[in-house]
Amino acid sequence: MKITFLGTGTSQGIPVIGSNHPVCLSKDPKDKRLRVSVLLSWEDYNFVIDCGPDFRQQMLTHNVTKLDGVLFTHEHADHTAGIDDIRPYFFRQGDIPIYAHKRVAESLKIRFDYIFADEDRYPGAPAVEVHLIENNAPFKIGGQLVIPINAHHNRIQVFGFRINDFTYLTDVKTVDSEEVEKIKGTKILVINALRKEPHHSHFNLEEALEFVALVSPQRAYITHISHLLGFHEAIEKELPKNVHLAYDNLQLTL
Repeated sequence: MKITFLGTGTSQGIPVIGSNHPVCLSKDPKDKRLRVSVLLSWEDYNFVIDCGPDFRQQMLTHNVTKLDGVLFTHEHADHTAGIDDIRPYFFRQGDIPIYAHKRVAESLKIRFDYIFADEDRYPGAPAVEVHLIENNAPFKIGGQLVIPINAHHNRIQVFGFRINDFTYLTDVKTVDSEEVEKIKGTKILVINALRKEPHHSHFNLEEALEFVALVSPQRAYITHISHLLGFHEAIEKELPKNVHLAYDNLQLTL
């Protein structure tokens, strides 16, 4: 499996519009972060987890000419607002499979009703094939088993996903002990850390590192990063040997 980090930034991305924060002014390309998303590729399959406002740019950057499905962690705009840009894939492939909690699917139907219309469809609109995800109900994509990981983003339920020895979690603040057990033994863990200061709905860096120690993967990568965490190069030096800051366009092989 090839893992490509399409975006590693928080909801505003980095640089933040109009900001004079030093990280937003950084010339280091690793300090420039699109909205969070990851591409998983194996054999002839391409799946993305979340498609935010930067989805079109991300697909063009990596020349992704075929899309086999989108897995959604939750309904917030920085994870879903790019769904209209599945249109080129729909025109070539037909209905695009999406995988989401029932609540998330219902939210998308309200916000993007023209995509989900059963009748009198606008001829330029894409269409999707909806697969509902339930906790404790693994499912398959491209022949691979996906284990949903139930977590909490303050008061909002979010799903993470484990596929073989890869686990992806973002926008997480708490994870119940029975869900942690589903993650243990993973080789690569991706986890969010917004900043060093505490936050009401995201892990800060200390909490993320505590979670990494609890799960004990071979390698861990931090994502959903805000400019308030600091410069990529400086923070990377502070991390344990097996923990790294992810950055846009980073590729891993598992």
